[in-house]
Amino acid sequence: MKLLTCPAAIGLLLAAQLLLTACDSAAEYPLQTTPDTGGEGTVEQSDHNAYSLPQSNLPMTSRLDFSVGNSFFRNPWVVAPSSTDARDGLGPLLNTNSCQGCHIKDGRGHPPAAGETAVSLFLRLSVPADAEVDALILEQHGFLPAPVYGSQLQTSAVPGMQPEADLAIEWSALEKSLADGTKVTLSKPTYRIEKPAYGPLPANLLMSPRVAPPMIGLGLLEAIPEADILAAADPDDRNDDGISGRPNQVWDRATETSALGRFGWKAAEPNVLQQSMGAFAGDMGLTSTLAPITDCTEEQDCGRFAHGGEPEVSDKVANFVAFYSRSLAVPARRNMDDPQVTQGAQLFNQSGCAGCHTPRQVTGEVADRPDLSNQTIWPYTDLLLHDMGAELADGRPEFLADGNEWRTPPLWGIGLAQQINPRAGFLHDGRAETLEQAILWHGGEAEQATEQYRQLSSEQRAALIGFLESL
Repeated sequence: MKLLTCPAAIGLLLAAQLLLTACDSAAEYPLQTTPDTGGEGTVEQSDHNAYSLPQSNLPMTSRLDFSVGNSFFRNPWVVAPSSTDARDGLGPLLNTNSCQGCHIKDGRGHPPAAGETAVSLFLRLSVPADAEVDALILEQHGFLPAPVYGSQLQTSAVPGMQPEADLAIEWSALEKSLADGTKVTLSKPTYRIEKPAYGPLPANLLMSPRVAPPMIGLGLLEAIPEADILAAADPDDRNDDGISGRPNQVWDRATETSALGRFGWKAAEPNVLQQSMGAFAGDMGLTSTLAPITDCTEEQDCGRFAHGGEPEVSDKVANFVAFYSRSLAVPARRNMDDPQVTQGAQLFNQSGCAGCHTPRQVTGEVADRPDLSNQTIWPYTDLLLHDMGAELADGRPEFLADGNEWRTPPLWGIGLAQQINPRAGFLHDGRAETLEQAILWHGGEAEQATEQYRQLSSEQRAALIGFLESL
């Protein structure tokens, strides 16, 4: 009997082979059977305020702390000196004047429109480092900041100070084909720094665009035992499934030791407090005990401006903001009884998506936070670094993360992302306008899962997207 060799037959054989491989591993991944995605603290609200609620099991005695933290997170900081001395010291260089300026309604940011100043998307900056000469700064900072321009491009400034530069984005169309002939157009961004105000940019400058991620469930992610995260790592792909997630090891400023990275697009921060204070320093030019130096360099002469105290974000305020950030609840799953959503959940596991977007985690014991302790949660992340392929690469290392690697972002609440912020985009720089576009950008370790999606029928693709929209 002669074997079929036509392209259609080869495509069918490839799809069957991929499906068999995926089905073998799908049994390892649980299907979510409860709407309580964030454990006992899950909230039922699913409107435009769904990301801004305290955990439903947060004790009433802690609600005031949540509200105070919310006020410092939401309200604008101002230039010093000011009668508003609890919130002054802004700048001189900055990207925004409030946390909510980036995390819109505690949700995702978005790329700027043409002619619009970038606010909830910024560029990380660095230059290539020498592993021996720059060993200490690599250990404690993760990368070598760019001369003069530092670690982050600030596109705004206080009166009397020039912003560092303008950020321009040029978009080009990239077409992807699905197995049934459907064409999907993706938008590919190219980033440029224009009108640098403090001298020429380094010729070897490395840039990494970052859009603000959602704030929900951070305390629960922080509470996942380190041993569980490390146990899921497979840097050498010993099980030969094509997925080789690995942890990032970063610098904990409070303990002055290396620690597991959990937060940020490359898992470069070990905990919520340090992540928050890093954002205060980089995004708003505000000092704190954990981040006593902002991103304003010596050449930019920021010392001539009045400061808002030493530090400008007091430890008390820092703890309020961290408490708020740890306590934002995760919205409940929706439409779980819909047969299409059920089918989509199965396809999500069978396609291999769950290999990185681990559905279920269990938190450990958190001192003084019973609302975060011993919770079964469904974040759909392993918090590990994965090679996402050349098309998503930024070419910029950060601690152990290389230029192709990104931390698996949690998917919980993703179905409400554009209800919270209608302009919200997906992926690290918000380039994907839809969930389907985000899937098709996946490469590297996710290439097999992306190919699985390409081989699905239109009805199956709609089911998988319906599942994601239910999260």
